[in-house]
Amino acid sequence: MAAFVNGVSSVRVGSSTASSFCGNVGRVAVRSSIKVAAPKRRSTTVMAASGAALEDWLMSNDVKSELSMTIRAMFAACKEISYKVRTASCDKVACFNDFGDEQLAIDILADKVIFENLTNCGTCATASSEEVPKEVPISEKGSYSVAFDPLDGSSIIDTNFSVGTIYGIWPGSKLTGITGRELSASGLCIYGPRTTMSLAIDGVEGAHEFLLVDDFSGRHGSWVHVAEFYSVAEGKLFAPGNLRAAQDNEGYKELIDYYNINKYQLRYTGGMVPDVNQILVKGKGVFCNPASPTAKAKLRVLYEVAPIGFLMEAGGAKSSEGKQSVLDIPIDSTEVKSQCCFGSENEVKRFEEMVGVPDFAETSVNP
Repeated sequence: MAAFVNGVSSVRVGSSTASSFCGNVGRVAVRSSIKVAAPKRRSTTVMAASGAALEDWLMSNDVKSELSMTIRAMFAACKEISYKVRTASCDKVACFNDFGDEQLAIDILADKVIFENLTNCGTCATASSEEVPKEVPISEKGSYSVAFDPLDGSSIIDTNFSVGTIYGIWPGSKLTGITGRELSASGLCIYGPRTTMSLAIDGVEGAHEFLLVDDFSGRHGSWVHVAEFYSVAEGKLFAPGNLRAAQDNEGYKELIDYYNINKYQLRYTGGMVPDVNQILVKGKGVFCNPASPTAKAKLRVLYEVAPIGFLMEAGGAKSSEGKQSVLDIPIDSTEVKSQCCFGSENEVKRFEEMVGVPDFAETSVNP
């Protein structure tokens, strides 16, 4: 059933019971000292009353001019990508990224669009895309550097699932020798039934959602502020990434069994951006992506893990790579990879207790 708040459509999703992924869970002794908390009924999402335009909102929050211009460049790029996603051909092309992965045409377009916008904004010193994981000098006069995954989930575009863009903005001209703690801003753009951007900025409380207006009104094509996220409560909603790791990571297998035994709702599409962003929107839940001996960590800290961690922690969630916040992972190269978990405080503690950081899950720079 759809409802409309301040002109924004929201849909209530009915509950469902997840089945077991890992055999007969009724015979598994699941260890966890973290109790299942009853979901809080108070909403943790505040709908913005003003619907301020992006430019006005940035100004009202005293965001530095150079940072504001860099953020607006990413919003402009994502606006263009949104339109291209809706009309893209999903046929494969004879093009490969640096890791030998075959790219979709829209991957190349998204990558090109972001580089063009960062070049034109005049405030970006260095940029780096996950598609070509190298630091690319942009402007000697730039004050910020941007790392991004131009189109996370591009392999599911042909099924018309939601996909997204991930980015992090660091001060200075280097994207190595840093951590997520130093981020100035980060964002997730979700290309779904609506196009939205979840944004966090250092010094601005909470995480914030912006909607790309697409109704042919006077504000058509504008980004407007529609929601604020300040806390993530306990609640039985889970999105299990890299599920094949449960086959030879006993802790992850037990964690999945725990979710099923305790009747958590499965909310997982295979697109990391919408699967993580739902935690902010719903104000509850957990997303995890552990590693195993045969299913190694594949998420890159610079392009995905750190920017998402910064956004989620700003919005009241917790993050972990198994023992500490993902924001504390040293980014010594563009190749650093890690497992991760994002969600409510107790769910992240449960991940640390049951999965932790086995030897095979140590932060890695291996391809």
